[in-house]
Amino acid sequence: MAAIWAARTSAEQRIVVLDGAARLGAKILIAGGGRCNVTHYQVTADDFCGGSRNAIKKVLGRFGADATVELFAELGVRLKREETGKLFPTTNKAQTVLDALINEARRLNVSILTKRRVTRLAKNEDDAFAISGEWGEIISPRVILSTGGKSVPKTGSDGYGWELAKRLGHTLTPRLFPALVPLVASDDWRPKELSGVSLPAELLVHSATGKKLRIVTGDLLFTHRGLSGPAVLDISRHYLDAVEDDPQTQLRINWLPGTPSEALDATLQALGSASLRKLLREKLPARLADLLLELAEIDLERTGDQLDKAARRRLVRLATAMPTPIVGNRGFAVAEATAGGIPLDQIQLKTMESRVCPGLYLCGEICDVDGRIGGFNFQWAWSSGYVAGVSAGS
Repeated sequence: MAAIWAARTSAEQRIVVLDGAARLGAKILIAGGGRCNVTHYQVTADDFCGGSRNAIKKVLGRFGADATVELFAELGVRLKREETGKLFPTTNKAQTVLDALINEARRLNVSILTKRRVTRLAKNEDDAFAISGEWGEIISPRVILSTGGKSVPKTGSDGYGWELAKRLGHTLTPRLFPALVPLVASDDWRPKELSGVSLPAELLVHSATGKKLRIVTGDLLFTHRGLSGPAVLDISRHYLDAVEDDPQTQLRINWLPGTPSEALDATLQALGSASLRKLLREKLPARLADLLLELAEIDLERTGDQLDKAARRRLVRLATAMPTPIVGNRGFAVAEATAGGIPLDQIQLKTMESRVCPGLYLCGEICDVDGRIGGFNFQWAWSSGYVAGVSAGS
């Protein structure tokens, strides 16, 4: 994206893309289950974490979701909106997106050089950049770093871009951790027995004092390690951040989203001679319904009028605020994004040029910006890549 807009802005400069991989675009190809969730139909700064919302808003405002749709249409890629608001190529193939970008870059005479991992980036005595690796060296007056963070390092984003930026004077946020990542539950957490079962749920991050820090509602997937699915990925960065501040932070789950504990309690009290198991199975997957009754120490055949107060309270807590003993996460190897990076206050947001190293531009996940699931991280890539490309090419 940055190379395309640098080339569109300046027909006189030579634009060179250096990529350490043998093939371009690995992250595009694996995104969205191989379909590539290009963006979301509605993107605001509130969909992101990391840098200040106002700072993120400035960059998004230069090249928003509508501009992304228009650009890809111009490049021959039609996008379709799904119920979730996510926009995918009508071909349902990520390769369509990657081919369009590569073809446009080549049309603009951008030199794309693969197997060119950059291991050294420094300014020489002429105040130009010496960019080098085992493959050789290039001298350039301007450089755009778009190396990503640390998520899915096998695609090339292994954090080395941060090292290059640090050598040129940048610092990083105090915390760098996986975002949009599956969570690992303790071995004795019984719901792991339901691996493969998926359902809508409401996830809540609670402080040690009981304060609700974050609430996310969406689909959840049980795995043999713990939890995954869109809602879990979205809540993960908030839980992992909060637990760093307070190890007593809890993740609780309401298996009946939209139903507060008081409402379920009232329903159970009014159940009369009806079956508890039947009620729960109408609202939840059968295996989860039965497990909740077992964990609440309630016989599967019990009716509402046979339920004592203590048992009823146990069931209400397990169904609407189940404590989930999280012991870790799946790490950068599978995380879809990185939380943390180069702080936005080290970047001139009108241009994405470094404030500490003139001539250096930064865009994408190398910056301290991470979006929720749904195409938002791609939109940050398009927006920041556009700004960096136009500015470096001017």
